[in-house]
Amino acid sequence: MRVFLDKIASATINVNLDREVQLCDEIPAEEGTVVAVRVHGQKTVYNQVEDLSGRLVPLDDGDLLAGVLGSRRALRGYAGEVPEAVAPGDMLDVLNLGGVVGRCTSTNLELGPPLRAEVLGAVLSFPYIGERMGVPATIRENAVEWAERLEPGLPPLVIVSGTCMHAGKTYACAEIVRHLTRSGLRCCGAKLTGVSLLRDTLSMQDRGAVRCLAFTHAGVVSTRDEVAVPISKGLLNALVRERADCIVVELGDGIMGEYGVQEILGDEELMAAAAAHVLCASDPVAAWGGVELFRTRFGQELTVVSGPATDNSVGKSFIEGQLGVQALNARLEPALLGALIEKRVRGRR
Repeated sequence: MRVFLDKIASATINVNLDREVQLCDEIPAEEGTVVAVRVHGQKTVYNQVEDLSGRLVPLDDGDLLAGVLGSRRALRGYAGEVPEAVAPGDMLDVLNLGGVVGRCTSTNLELGPPLRAEVLGAVLSFPYIGERMGVPATIRENAVEWAERLEPGLPPLVIVSGTCMHAGKTYACAEIVRHLTRSGLRCCGAKLTGVSLLRDTLSMQDRGAVRCLAFTHAGVVSTRDEVAVPISKGLLNALVRERADCIVVELGDGIMGEYGVQEILGDEELMAAAAAHVLCASDPVAAWGGVELFRTRFGQELTVVSGPATDNSVGKSFIEGQLGVQALNARLEPALLGALIEKRVRGRR
């Protein structure tokens, strides 16, 4: 069956889809399989999908969408999984803005139920020249290779993590990239954990990063503990070829989440490459917990705390006075934050 897609989600980026695609009924029930679905219902919130350009476009009732089967474990979003079997006519859910499709297992009070997605079929890919028989497309096609070791020549890393979702990580990354780029440093960007969405790496690219990669480029819809480290090393190795002076790294979700952040922060090789650690905290209690985790579990000292916990002098005074870590707000003090990180980066070159 051939269909003409109304929307192509950014999670499919490795496959290079056209609007007109051919479908098959045999659907591998695996993370990464590209599927065509028909959207059912209307919502006033969480009613968009990120397209291949990074633009958020509305999802309307009846839209034909190319998405990717995957799971999600978000504290402030939906939780969901890939069913054991998927067939045309099955009703699944749109789990995130990047176009991840699965069975919702837990909703969010603020977002309401997710948009429903009627499965039409697996999108076919034709990877072999001259072959007319297609195979079910997967974002493992054209993916960046994973790695067990970092390649020589890796530039200093600026690692930005957070105590939870929406703690200011993406904004801090963007301001750091902006400052470093304007200071004459060649920057790359990477998002190593989370669930598929290009918005965060595009934000760094918009501020001057010469190239940005995310785990989706490594063929992964949603990171997890056992794959986070080899995915990260593969993406960083790919960025070595850009001859950057530094790589600004965002660790999506929180340091206590289920996407593999703790495994990355516990990896000796990755931590040895870090020139600076930025923690974005939602409040003073979260800042305290983050500092303690870095010191006791990961054996690392934070360079600076940012995020909502530093929105005024009350939080900053607590962090600096009680925790002994510098506090700088990325929105109010971007120049000071950038200068601090620049000093650490240049000190490692």
